[in-house]
Amino acid sequence: MSTRPRLVRSIPFWLLLVVSLALTAVGAWLVIDRVGRIQAGVVAQTADGAIEVYAGPSIAIAGAVVLGAGIVGVLLTLAVAAASTLRPHAPADVVEPIDGDADAHSDTGDDVPTGEHGYQRGLGYTEAIDTTPASGEPAEKPADNPADEGSVAR
Repeated sequence: MSTRPRLVRSIPFWLLLVVSLALTAVGAWLVIDRVGRIQAGVVAQTADGAIEVYAGPSIAIAGAVVLGAGIVGVLLTLAVAAASTLRPHAPADVVEPIDGDADAHSDTGDDVPTGEHGYQRGLGYTEAIDTTPASGEPAEKPADNPADEGSVAR
């Protein structure tokens, strides 16, 4: 089972929210600004405002589209937040403090060999190993190196 991070720590969620709010703000500014310029040009009845009167509606419509996209993004963000409450969250892992003396002493009483810097050699833990000989093998194998048996080397 894969666990997903909480929604509060989800970068795509926050990115969606920020971009949606930015689009909403820019779209609202475009619509309000262009409609205000069109209204001012019509009320003044001057030819100077011809660009605002004739090109303004197209810009206002584009602003309305951007505003709508921002609103849809905000609503989608709210839907994702609501849907995230429906899925079960993984239980929090219990973290226990580590006892520094636990590694120095073994529970079995075996002395664990250490390296030159005090680190344990090998796996560092005990593991159940099947030491019974397989069928057909002798109970004790002869040593490969005569120096291991305690004999004098050459």
